[in-house]
Amino acid sequence: MSVFDSIVRATLPITPKPMIHFFARRYVAGATLTDAIATVKRLSEEGCCATLDVLGESVSERQHAATAVAEYHEVIETIAAEALPANISLKPTQMGLNIDHGFCRDNITAVIERAAAKGIFVRIDMEDSPTTDATLRLYRELITRFPKGTGVVLQARLRRTMADAAALAAEGASVRLCKGIYREPRTIAYEEREIIRRAFVHALRILMASGAYVGIATHDELLVCEALGIIQELGLSKDGYEFQMLLGVDPQLRRIITGAGHKLRVYVPFGSHWYPYSVRRCRENPSIAKAGIEAFLKGRMES
Repeated sequence: MSVFDSIVRATLPITPKPMIHFFARRYVAGATLTDAIATVKRLSEEGCCATLDVLGESVSERQHAATAVAEYHEVIETIAAEALPANISLKPTQMGLNIDHGFCRDNITAVIERAAAKGIFVRIDMEDSPTTDATLRLYRELITRFPKGTGVVLQARLRRTMADAAALAAEGASVRLCKGIYREPRTIAYEEREIIRRAFVHALRILMASGAYVGIATHDELLVCEALGIIQELGLSKDGYEFQMLLGVDPQLRRIITGAGHKLRVYVPFGSHWYPYSVRRCRENPSIAKAGIEAFLKGRMES
């Protein structure tokens, strides 16, 4: 860890909220659905599709989960009404997983039912390791009711992921594969960057060789290169996978990928809970703060 990274992580708790907003605004579409829709339309003009995420997680009250369900219903109706090239992502703890499994399942079911009626796909996000088994259980319970309507996420840094990838591939799952951002004990997760990269490639090969639809979620150009190699080696058609990136991260690489004719989906988070999301992103990736400082000194922010 660099000295700069250590300073960013140490000072985040006392960093003024407006400064956090300045650093993170390129990574969050805004506080409202209107902001998010405008972002999706800009991305569409660039040749990208999107996944919309209403920010929020780890709710402890049923009413907060119910509010999130209502917000997602509004997102679904808007995507359908405006024929946007977008699907949605949601977090189980936002839907009440920490309150009750059945309550969470019912809430996600309500979202997927509304989405399925409009032909919109729902991705169930993966959070930290204590929720992994419960999230995979939720996915397997829901996929029986909505065989084409939902998918799940795997994090390459977890030691269990290659086994999970093999199982999900055999089930014909739609899987987003990412490195993973949560800090986990070494006993269950890889810590070294190069090992995580290798684990990503191994899991990606398992999924793709089995014919699973994969969202290749990375901004790491080495992993993009490895993915393209696997795609060519296996002779996969361009409708059998997609690349995925976060809003605001390496837009040049994004344009390189779409310019080569590959489908690319941008994760577009928005909502009133932008602050905790932004703090977590800055803590996990201090380069966000570095980019913000550089932009401030230049007097502009890259769109």
